[in-house]
Amino acid sequence: MRILAVIPARGGSKSIPRKNVRDLAGLPLIAYSIKAGHAASRVERLVVSTEDTEIAAVSRYFGAEVIERPPSLAQDDTPTRPVIEHAVNTLIVGGYQRPDAVLTLQPTSPLRTARHIDEAVALYEADLSADSLVSCVPVPHIFHPNSVMKRAADGSLVPYLPGDTITRRQEKEPVFARNGAAIYITRTDRLCDFIFGGRLLSYEMSMHDSVDIDDEHDWRCAEKRLSER
Repeated sequence: MRILAVIPARGGSKSIPRKNVRDLAGLPLIAYSIKAGHAASRVERLVVSTEDTEIAAVSRYFGAEVIERPPSLAQDDTPTRPVIEHAVNTLIVGGYQRPDAVLTLQPTSPLRTARHIDEAVALYEADLSADSLVSCVPVPHIFHPNSVMKRAADGSLVPYLPGDTITRRQEKEPVFARNGAAIYITRTDRLCDFIFGGRLLSYEMSMHDSVDIDDEHDWRCAEKRLSER
C-alpha cells in the first residue's frame, strides 16, 4: 500500500507562540514528527504543509519536503481535512501518483515514534474494509461515561447516562479517546468526506507516548519524558 505522510504545521499558534519551531529537549518540536515519519518503513513520501517561512526552512533542514499552504487554509478555525486535501492535490498536479492512503501526523505529538507509525499502518493494511484509523488511549475508569455526572436544573449532580450507575471498574466496558491524535490514516478516496470516519479502526497507544502539546504544562511533560528516553 502506498502511504503519503502529511504533517500540517501552521505558524499562528496562540497557546504557545511559534511552538512548531520552538526547541524541545534539543530539537524543534516539528523535527520529532519529521524524524519519526522518515524512519517509518511503511511511509512512501513525507511532506510538511505550512504557510510559514520559518517552519518551512526548519522542515527542509530536517529533510522534509514542503507544500506551500495558502493563508486561507492557515486560519485559527481551519479544519485539518481541507489542508490535507490541498497537500494531496498539489502533489498530484505535480505528477505524483495518487496514494492509497494518507497518514496525518500532528506535529504536537513528539513522543509518537516510527514504531507507532509502522504498527498503525500494518493494522490498517490488514483490514481491507477499513476507511480510516485513529490513534487512541484507553479512558481511565474514573472518567468512563458511566462515572461522569452532570448538573441538574437545581444544581445537584446526576448521572450523565440514563439507567443504573455502574461503579465497579470490572463491570465497565472499555472506552477510548483520540490522543491528539498522534496518527490518522485515511483512505484517499474518502478524504472528501472525513479525516476519520466510516469504518474506523483504532491504534492504541500508551498515555506516556500520547502527550499532545497544547499548553506549557503539556510542553513540560513532553520535555521530561523525552529526557527520560
